[in-house]
Amino acid sequence: MKKLAFLLLAVLALLPVQAQIKGNSIVVTVEPDHQDWNYKVGETAKFTVEVRRSGTLVDNVQIDYQAGPEMYQDVKKTVTLKDGTLKLTGKMAQPGFYRVDVTAHVDGKDYKGACAAAFSPEQLKPSTVMPADFKTFWENAIKEARYTSLEPTKRLLPERCTKDVNVYEVSFQNVRWNSRTYAILCVPAKEGRYPALLRVPGAGVRPYGGDVWTASQGVITLEIGIHGIPVTMEQKVYDDLANGALNGYWNYGMDDRDQSYYKRVVLGCIRAIDYIEQFTPWNGKQLGVTGSSQGGFLSLATAGLDRRVTCYAPVHAALCDHTNSLQGKACGWPHYFYYNKGKGQEKQIEASRYYDGVNFARLITDQQRGWFSFGYCDDVVPPTTAWATYNTVTGPKEISPYQATWHFWFQEQWDEWEAWLLKELFK
Repeated sequence: MKKLAFLLLAVLALLPVQAQIKGNSIVVTVEPDHQDWNYKVGETAKFTVEVRRSGTLVDNVQIDYQAGPEMYQDVKKTVTLKDGTLKLTGKMAQPGFYRVDVTAHVDGKDYKGACAAAFSPEQLKPSTVMPADFKTFWENAIKEARYTSLEPTKRLLPERCTKDVNVYEVSFQNVRWNSRTYAILCVPAKEGRYPALLRVPGAGVRPYGGDVWTASQGVITLEIGIHGIPVTMEQKVYDDLANGALNGYWNYGMDDRDQSYYKRVVLGCIRAIDYIEQFTPWNGKQLGVTGSSQGGFLSLATAGLDRRVTCYAPVHAALCDHTNSLQGKACGWPHYFYYNKGKGQEKQIEASRYYDGVNFARLITDQQRGWFSFGYCDDVVPPTTAWATYNTVTGPKEISPYQATWHFWFQEQWDEWEAWLLKELFK
């Protein structure tokens, strides 16, 4: 009994060490007076700011706040809230988002909250122009890339396999000899023909684990990297590349449509579908593509260029409506022309139109179904561009904004996304 009691005490002593840090005692909220955060142009949105500690209002708290059209806020003030609350109002004379950002200063630390109210977002239109030869440019680029055979490689990853799913690291040639795309392929273990899902990555340099869960539901999944390097190396390799040769890769070659880093990336997505068609037990029917942020853009590009795609799900899609900032409106990441208003960037402006998610969205057909999701508080991918891109699509589509998210997911959003994809892939 003494030994058992000792072991119990030892376990209890370890519990505090294992406890996780989650959230803050200080919370800043900015709440609109419409539950859906949506207003009509000309209406007045009312915002309630609150700063709370452990659920109760903080007295005499100093805050800084900015308010106005997102990315172009024209109201900036510092005030002290006697009872931890503040009432603000905002309105828009044209479709767009009115954003309020609040930073509270408590005990030497800063705590942030925000809200962006939508004004007639269904009327938002993109500014980007589609070049007359946009479709031809990409058709020719795909044709040229296919002169290079895929010459695939395939390596089983036993440690990642389950009783239901076989997992492989694969590679295939992309735009030229020895220019390879690396990926994680997950295939249901049971022999048969299956729908397929291409997963395209957000920005950055990282390894990939593959989508084993979706594969366990009876779907072939292919999760690709975009940098032409294996996707199973140790993390330090990717960190070194992200801080070295690949630092800021999204800017590379952006003064020439043929030299842009993203040309090889977009073509790699099309070659990935070539790989699925030729080297996996795809059923030849349902094929989806999905990703978030940069991956949202790549989802639009792949769906726009490839009619084998039957469904696509971009989440807070980046690289959309680059030139909006030339009109003093919110533009998509990476905000190419925001900081210097496009001065001296004429070549970049022209090249950017060939790498704008809006123009790929314009190519999506009535035979392809889309699901769009994003956050109203996102300060990386402005909801102005997300809504305008959604409005551009003429085919069947659904929209599911999660207003309070920034550039991240809520669990409910993730669950809805997964459920929608499975529904479409098993039609």
